[in-house]
Amino acid sequence: MRFGITILPEYRWSEAAPKWRRAEDLGFDHAWTYDHLTWGGLQDSPWYGTTPTLTAAALVTSTIKLGTFVTSPNFRHPLTLTRDVLALDDISNGRFLCGIGSGGGIDSSILGGDDLTPRQKVDRLEEFVELLDKLLTTDKVDYKGEYFETRNGRTLPGCVQQPRVPFIMAANGPRSLRLATRYGAGWVTTGLKSDDFDTWFGSVRDLSHRLDDVLEGRSFDRYLALDSARYSLSSVDAFEDVVGRAAELGFTDVITHWPRAEGVYAGTEDTLERVVAEVIPRWGG
Repeated sequence: MRFGITILPEYRWSEAAPKWRRAEDLGFDHAWTYDHLTWGGLQDSPWYGTTPTLTAAALVTSTIKLGTFVTSPNFRHPLTLTRDVLALDDISNGRFLCGIGSGGGIDSSILGGDDLTPRQKVDRLEEFVELLDKLLTTDKVDYKGEYFETRNGRTLPGCVQQPRVPFIMAANGPRSLRLATRYGAGWVTTGLKSDDFDTWFGSVRDLSHRLDDVLEGRSFDRYLALDSARYSLSSVDAFEDVVGRAAELGFTDVITHWPRAEGVYAGTEDTLERVVAEVIPRWGG
């Protein structure tokens, strides 16, 4: 199993940089940051841009993979995103992972525009992923959909990616799961929202079985965000418990959050370091 950690983009870089370096030094396989305009859990917190944050993280690390958790069409256009993806992948020397989902919450309305139904969000996600894939892998893309358009979208031969950046796709429903297995290098889930841990993990189990049905026996990387119902780093035992459950379901990767001083994901770096020393070696590949 591989282990990841999410560092929220709420810190000034002088405070954030040591966390990204430490994530690599601790041996995490991948590190992520949220790609939102703001996040509902911390609306009164400072919030910095995703692309500059990951660019800076790439410059203070050398081996750990770096990703968006997750990019959505709520405020991204595939062509402008292509420029960010190409730059991040180049600066990180091929370490960038592009997490992608349909989007939700505050980002869906903060810039105005019509509210979309769940079906329309999946329609938009399909266009978003299809066009992003085309732009990263071919030059001179003409595309006109209901939500996105490009006219002679250029990705010059020196930048065209073969193979392209891995897409790690968030998905719950049948259509989005099929989309994930078509374009993705892996699937990521937070499970369904619940404050009860057993109910939440039951939803993770159900979603994993849905993916099994779509895959029909094919192998596929599976990423589980551990902290939706309870913070996995609240104790060493809590972390080992949820990692063991994830392993039983065939998850290849798990992701926790860097401990914060208070509020959401409140914890201590002492627990983080104990988990790294005592738990991860038993499960890591």
